[in-house]
Amino acid sequence: MQKKDIKWSELGFDYLKTDRSYISYWKDGSWDNGALVEEDTVTINQGSTALHYGQQCFEGLKAYTNKDGGIQLFRPEENALRMQRSCKRLLMPEVPVEKFVNACIELVKANEAYVPPYGTGATLYLRPFVIGVGENIGVRPAKEYIFGIFCMPVGPYYKGGMSPVNYITTNYDRAAAHGTGKDKVGGNYAASLLAHQEAVDKGFADCIYLDPGTHTKIDEVGAANFFAITKDNRFVTPDSSSILPSITKLSLLHVAKEYLGLETAQESVYIDKLDEYAEAGACGTAAVITPIGGIEHNGKLHVFHSETEVGPMVKKLYDTLSGIQTGDVEAPEGWITKVK
Repeated sequence: MQKKDIKWSELGFDYLKTDRSYISYWKDGSWDNGALVEEDTVTINQGSTALHYGQQCFEGLKAYTNKDGGIQLFRPEENALRMQRSCKRLLMPEVPVEKFVNACIELVKANEAYVPPYGTGATLYLRPFVIGVGENIGVRPAKEYIFGIFCMPVGPYYKGGMSPVNYITTNYDRAAAHGTGKDKVGGNYAASLLAHQEAVDKGFADCIYLDPGTHTKIDEVGAANFFAITKDNRFVTPDSSSILPSITKLSLLHVAKEYLGLETAQESVYIDKLDEYAEAGACGTAAVITPIGGIEHNGKLHVFHSETEVGPMVKKLYDTLSGIQTGDVEAPEGWITKVK
């Protein structure tokens, strides 16, 4: 397959139209078979619930090229299951796991020319979504839905790649304790835009959200999950009812324990006890792992390992997980779906 003439190593995390997208319609109680299309636009009724009431959800996952030229997806079934939970929360029809995974495979094959070569540091990012559409006006679930997926080659989410960045706490809440924080719905991200911009304007990569109940514990890092390495070498990530269950974080919990021999825990991480942690990071599909240099809270910057160098355990976690994703490290059973 002849690859597109793209400067792979210079890619950022930006939109780029590829040859095909996938789209499927739900009507009269069932999904149709779905199809690959050339268009990168979707036409919907002006009364669609996705536009007015936020009845929509989305996912993010990646396709990777390994050394022998094969292409593989990382844990797509987990994305399918998380999308089902999001759909259920918003009273939308669930997309069957098999339909979701097969659609991802079809889409990657159709856009193989855009899958970055091995060793470039770039990947093919897939964005599945479900939206409520059709003729609606009242606050109620739609009668019709669209399940779509588009993709594009991307580079690092942050321009610096695996370089430590600093964050600052915010007084804004990303999601309520018993709201939609555990679901990947657009409203959570719309609510984060102002806090993110204020953090960037102050010179930080993003903001740190504290628990909505007491504002004493770390919840999330912008649009990513938080983790830390304690000074006695435990892998810790916050336990909260308003945190999106990141597939990257769940994978890191396994990698930390089974590959690196660390004790792991999901527990409260208090913002006033950051000196208990030697290293910290943000994790998610887009960024994989972003090392956290420091966190500013109430005007004071707490620095973890370093503001300029990646900590040794964060680097081991990154190298192991990215090695699994690209096929350089043997993956746990069921984590890899071969495309070709």
